[in-house]
Amino acid sequence: MTEKFVGQCQCAAVNYLVTGTSATLFACHCTDCQRQSASAFGMALWIKNAQVEVLSGELKEWVRHMPSGRKMSCRFCGVCGTRVFHQVIGSDILSIKPGTLNNTKDLVPCGHIWTDSKQEWIHIDEKALRYTGNPENFDALIAAWHSDHA
Repeated sequence: MTEKFVGQCQCAAVNYLVTGTSATLFACHCTDCQRQSASAFGMALWIKNAQVEVLSGELKEWVRHMPSGRKMSCRFCGVCGTRVFHQVIGSDILSIKPGTLNNTKDLVPCGHIWTDSKQEWIHIDEKALRYTGNPENFDALIAAWHSDHA
């Protein structure tokens, strides 16, 4: 099922519309995500077959080298610096930074990754999937998302 995701950066210079199919939503507790989000964890809403339309403003790009050796495109507002999208180069999955969405009320992560580096005061729902590092694959996170959103 095709869905629409509408959002903006913090200063509202960048507004976007993404159409596609949500695959999963998870929280990442790795130290890179903690730094990038300037918070205790980052979140990723994965979208398959994403069509991105930037309605206003302009996204800048920074490419980071991942521990796996792959590269990730990190797109952000050039005015306020808010991260908006991540995408592993060559992947068909777009990761929306879900805090940029206009409607966030129904966004509950189905899992948490890199829990070995989570902040001690974070309490994870017992029903959520947990991984001490990066999962070998994301199949269980995708299945959990779809069972919660069927």
